[in-house]
Amino acid sequence: MTKATDDTAAGSAAGRPLVELADVSKYYGNIRALEAVSLQVHPGEITCVLGDNGAGKSTLIKIISGLHQHDAGSFRIDGRDSRLSNPREALDRGIATVYQDLAVVPLMPVWRNFFLGSEPTLGRGPLRRLDVAKMRATTHAELLRMGIDLRDVDQPIGTLSGGERQSVAIARAIYFGAKVLVLDEPTAALGVKQSGVVLKYVAAARDHGLGVVLITHNPHHAYLVGDRFILLKRGAMAGSHARAGITLDELTRQMAGGSELEQLSHELQREKS
Repeated sequence: MTKATDDTAAGSAAGRPLVELADVSKYYGNIRALEAVSLQVHPGEITCVLGDNGAGKSTLIKIISGLHQHDAGSFRIDGRDSRLSNPREALDRGIATVYQDLAVVPLMPVWRNFFLGSEPTLGRGPLRRLDVAKMRATTHAELLRMGIDLRDVDQPIGTLSGGERQSVAIARAIYFGAKVLVLDEPTAALGVKQSGVVLKYVAAARDHGLGVVLITHNPHHAYLVGDRFILLKRGAMAGSHARAGITLDELTRQMAGGSELEQLSHELQREKS
């Protein structure tokens, strides 16, 4: 068991969020990117963050992943106030982020991409070399543990479907000890079938005890797997709901603008008449 897994178990036992943002704000000069946004990420749960383009989702990801620092509010990891200085520090603290444009090398085999930047080696000095056998076997075993049965881990990762590449990235994060997994619009560029594949593995990550943050603009995908829902609009909180407290129809209505759409519909009907 890795240290990150130990920490996850300890946090779960204490009923403490793995990650907690309380009234977090971020400004770029006079531009408000986020203001007073709060969320909690618990072990074995999926927190969905929904919003249209410009809602603040990207800024939120950058704060959690260590790319940017917040200007106000508190950011706690395992109950401790934190201010991450870079993505490597976030990884060291057990926070892995999988971006929509996956950082893979298309012509390299799946196993090379699985271990990219963290390759195990054999030997010392000038005789040091990659432990290819271990990487191949581990990649196949870890993917299989997630229910991903690739025909050949030697095939270039660029030959996989978008859903399969996302699934490899999720399995990689779990193997390297992530306790919080942040997914940036993982189904945005995928069809219905491939989106279903990705959501299946998002749920598998949750079932492995990870706390998952799913960033999406699709309420239907969010409602299929989500335990908590945070709605953002123009950088501010537009809603926060537990799954038991909201229906898919209401989530979709709030996501789509709710009262604003009703007002627009009323105005358009009046213009037609």
